[in-house]
Amino acid sequence: MRYLKKRRRIIGKEVDLHQEDPMSGVANLFDVGVVFIVGLIGALISAYSLLDFLSPKTEITMVRKNDTGQVEIVTKKGKQIRIEKVTDKNLQGEGTRLGTAYRLKDGKVIYVPEGEAEK
Repeated sequence: MRYLKKRRRIIGKEVDLHQEDPMSGVANLFDVGVVFIVGLIGALISAYSLLDFLSPKTEITMVRKNDTGQVEIVTKKGKQIRIEKVTDKNLQGEGTRLGTAYRLKDGKVIYVPEGEAEK
């Protein structure tokens, strides 16, 4: 069996050519981890459509609920981002009726504009 291994004579010593560095596997794991992290960041950006927020030409309106349960409306026009907090206070003023909102049994809210309610 000894004749199957390739050996090389270096300055009077026999050295096995198939010796491996024990730390080479750790270096490969580090490379795999870096690729995984970059892929995860790319997936999160595409899942939450964050590229739209970075584009200066798009206009976005997003409704979100923060940690305390308060609803916020985030509006982005160009480079300006505005955050408005929604409250349950009663307001007064003049205006025109735009339509009607209905809450379904499953919790969804449907808005019907005034002109389409008659159809």
